[in-house]
Amino acid sequence: MSDLVLRPYRPDDIPAVTKIYGHYVRETVITFETSAPDEAEMANRFAAVAGKGHPLLIGEMGGEVVGYAYASTYRPREAYRFTCEDSIYLAPAVIGQGIGGKMLARLIEDSTRAGLKQMLAVITAERENSIRLHAKQGFRMIGRYEALGYKFDRWLDIVHMQRAL
Repeated sequence: MSDLVLRPYRPDDIPAVTKIYGHYVRETVITFETSAPDEAEMANRFAAVAGKGHPLLIGEMGGEVVGYAYASTYRPREAYRFTCEDSIYLAPAVIGQGIGGKMLARLIEDSTRAGLKQMLAVITAERENSIRLHAKQGFRMIGRYEALGYKFDRWLDIVHMQRAL
């Protein structure tokens, strides 16, 4: 397989990112959404992130989109404007190849350049691989919420991790 290329998001990436995200909505507890958004909704979401000047990256291999990562607004109130929440989603075929770590490292760099000061990760507690990925990039555990989400007929805990930028 070709080398990973990290580049800024373009609107023509929407079909690929919609497909990747849809997998996680339908098949996993990584996201607490229960209905996969369509391309129009994903385009609106990505436009909102890009419109705030927050980083939105695409991972590409061999000319195909294999993942995406972005730093979204943590909360809408003005005092939170320097705090972001990271999101990383990979095509299932490329999981375990180190792509998530490369994307998170670049997202941290780009978020710092964008003037953001804190990055939070909100992770389903059973996703130990995601917790390890964030710990390797300097995130520290700051809290656990029990039974916060209900998906696939079970209650799920989440953890929050944080790192200064």
